Amino acid sequence: MPDLPPVPMAALASCYSAKRVLVTGHTGFKGSWLSLWLDRLGAEVIGVALDPPPGPSMFASLDLARVIDHRIGDIRSAEDFARATEGVDADLVIHMAAQSLVRPSYENPVDTFATNVTGTAVVLDRVRHMPSLKGVVVVTSDKCYENHEWEWPYRETDQLGGSDPYSASKGCTELVASSFRRSFYSTPGSPHIATVRAGNVIGGGDWAVDRLIPDIIRATLSGTAVTIRNPASVRPWQHVLEPLSGYLEIGARLLSDDGAKFAEAWNFGPSPSAFQEVEPIARRLQSAWGPGAAQIAFGKRPDEPHEARLLTLDSSKAQQRLGWQPRLTTDEAIAMTAEWYRTYAAGRDDLREFTLDQIDRFCGIEPSMNQQEGKRPVCA
Repeated sequence: MPDLPPVPMAALASCYSAKRVLVTGHTGFKGSWLSLWLDRLGAEVIGVALDPPPGPSMFASLDLARVIDHRIGDIRSAEDFARATEGVDADLVIHMAAQSLVRPSYENPVDTFATNVTGTAVVLDRVRHMPSLKGVVVVTSDKCYENHEWEWPYRETDQLGGSDPYSASKGCTELVASSFRRSFYSTPGSPHIATVRAGNVIGGGDWAVDRLIPDIIRATLSGTAVTIRNPASVRPWQHVLEPLSGYLEIGARLLSDDGAKFAEAWNFGPSPSAFQEVEPIARRLQSAWGPGAAQIAFGKRPDEPHEARLLTLDSSKAQQRLGWQPRLTTDEAIAMTAEWYRTYAAGRDDLREFTLDQIDRFCGIEPSMNQQEGKRPVCA
């Protein structure tokens, strides 16, 4: 780990302990990691999402249904989401449910807009009537920006947009959040809305189709080769725990008496050294895996839909105002990711504990502490 101060787990635990946190999209990759971390901090986590798709999932690997209040609901339907959240009075909502991939947005643009835009409106309208609510964190994407493919990282004040349906839907999500913020969430005593934007996240438990790391891992586990498209595309790569630590920090600020000061947009991207092309990231994963890693070829069919070649984020606002900063080098993020998948491939039945150890190591807590008297440390 780089020489950075530890993540203030004790301070986060004091903010989240016994707080009711509603997480939409908790059955997804990032939602599963976040729900486990929130539970680790002592929060009472209520998750509403669709069932994970068939096949392996982070949600199933962590057996999260036994850890949190797991509910099935569709955010595209106001009636169904109301049913799923019946009786819920959350202190904080973290809205992560989304259609999260560029290529499927070309195949089903209407559903992409329904989930990402209408779904956000459904969630924000429903939860604003919860008496205890103090804040909502709406998770969007770095792709919400109108991407000119220039070399300068995007700041929170840059123009929203998007040429493909996915990116455009994320820009629209930001507009929906802004509209609700100004219409319903800005009166004295009302809860507050922040939006958070992160880059390309990697980490154990991601099984999405047409994502670089999962595609390579699937090929490795099946003993086949894999063809990767767009090897020269540049992305802001970061381990999933990096932006999640930012989301937790923003959530904690919204829960405080000064929540209104943080009800705005925030970027959580890696250091500039992590703005790298696809091909070296793929090669480094091969190296981190070691013998048996999938053979990789690079190519693109002429009928491939357009995807931006260059996209980077400026996170100086979060660094200056929140004290947040990236913790992992690219090699460390890839090593942690490969370590998780190797553990999964070994068939170990303690993936939840292993994942908690990765969270603790990221936070600067020695994993050996978890073995003392068979107990995990209190977040300190």
